[in-house]
Amino acid sequence: MQPMTPEQYVQQKAAASGSSFYYAFLFLPKSRRAAITAFYAFCREVDDVVDEVSDPGVAQNTLAWWQAEVARAYAGQPTHPVMQALMPHAPAYGIEARHLLAVIEGCEMDLQQTRYLDYPGLQRYCHLVAGIVGEVAARIFGQTQEETTRYAHTLGQAFQLTNIIRDVGEDALRGRIYLPVSELQQFDVKAHEILNRQYSERFTALMKFQAERAHRLYDEALALLPAADRHAQKPGLMMASIYRTLLREIERDNFQVLHQRIGLTPLRKLWLAWRVQALGKL
Repeated sequence: MQPMTPEQYVQQKAAASGSSFYYAFLFLPKSRRAAITAFYAFCREVDDVVDEVSDPGVAQNTLAWWQAEVARAYAGQPTHPVMQALMPHAPAYGIEARHLLAVIEGCEMDLQQTRYLDYPGLQRYCHLVAGIVGEVAARIFGQTQEETTRYAHTLGQAFQLTNIIRDVGEDALRGRIYLPVSELQQFDVKAHEILNRQYSERFTALMKFQAERAHRLYDEALALLPAADRHAQKPGLMMASIYRTLLREIERDNFQVLHQRIGLTPLRKLWLAWRVQALGKL
């Protein structure tokens, strides 16, 4: 059997994730699709370190290895297939070492803390793991306007908040609560209630508050996108359609997120992506 090429490796990594992002990549021209697939595979790779390595010391060492690998790659000597697939595209799309290091830094935050005291603290985390990802993606999609960076950061925050809302129960199993402590207090929801998967009217009110904030960020992001870049940024708009539909499903289900993971079928994601591509409808 022939060994996998770096390109095959990142393709497999992206497809295996089943992520909404994958559906948005399908409509891109070949070179941009190759770049975003490699970048997304990098994000998955470092994110998996935190989610799949049970020993925090080992996970920390692995992230340190990735930091060194980024330095090696930008010095012209990538050793990991993800970096070998990504580096040929980095100059063309303005993907800098600082972008990749910021994503690793966000994953390090997951190792160092399981609670966020307030929303500004959570925003910092969202900026690293989602805002920066949005910034790089916007460049790969063909950004021409400077203001598009703000749109991408804001949309990234909205995606991350949607993920946090969807994954409250799953994260609780890992002992993590991303919802800010100050807001748990505001709605009188105790951490042990979330960790023990206890629903209440107080919990539903807290989650409605989170969903409203996410919707505001979606609206804000779409208002920030310059008309000149709207066509190029269609993949991001596809993801916005998929993620916002997911958020509305969670709302319709009255935030039953503690005991299950609510999701959309692959066919529905593909339909939502196609609708933005063909009809320009969000």
